[in-house]
Amino acid sequence: MWLFGRHAVLAALANPERRIERVLATKETAERHAAELGSKVELLSRDDLSHRLPAGAVHQGLAALAVPLEEPQLEDVLARCGDNALVLALDQVTDPHNVGAILRSAAAFGVAGLIVTERHAPADTGVLAKAASGALEIVPLVRAVNLARTLEQLKEARFWLYGLDERGDVAINDLDLGGRAGIVLGAEGEGLRRLTTEKCDRLVTIPTDQRLAALNVSNAAAVAAYEWARRRSNSS
Repeated sequence: MWLFGRHAVLAALANPERRIERVLATKETAERHAAELGSKVELLSRDDLSHRLPAGAVHQGLAALAVPLEEPQLEDVLARCGDNALVLALDQVTDPHNVGAILRSAAAFGVAGLIVTERHAPADTGVLAKAASGALEIVPLVRAVNLARTLEQLKEARFWLYGLDERGDVAINDLDLGGRAGIVLGAEGEGLRRLTTEKCDRLVTIPTDQRLAALNVSNAAAVAAYEWARRRSNSS
């Protein structure tokens, strides 16, 4: 797959688990990032680089042909979780820009892993990687064949599951988010599915101005992850 954009490509080059087949760059970008790119860079004009990539790709003068990462399993995520950890789970969120933005927030706030559904979720494309701004190389992205069963596995691993939903009876800033926490977010418009809701221990809300009550799913994930990180920082 083609990765494009400076943050996505440089993060992939720095990841020992990522195999890179080719690196393409404009002369200006290659000179600016000579130390990170090394000597095996193919120089192209900006127009020629654009023609090698999917239509509309915002490449910032840099692209890499990369082998997709090996998909982690839930057990891999659990192995890196201590007594205080946060996992995010997305219930059929399909927009790669949203999933990429959520990965970026997850990396920024120390989230242990992101779970998406195997169906009705975007593939690991260059668009997702660009939106993630390098976070695809940092945060494990787990694809769940059966999200309800995966949530049960989290509960068995001592995670308390919070579903973000406007029907929630408590604000997220009023919760004790200590220990192992899982925050579950639904798709734009549809929200959490019934079975997913039933697997959550509690439904919670993010307080907002009533004139614009609904947040974009990636914004909601960022707020939730920040709140968890803030609580962890204050308690340490």
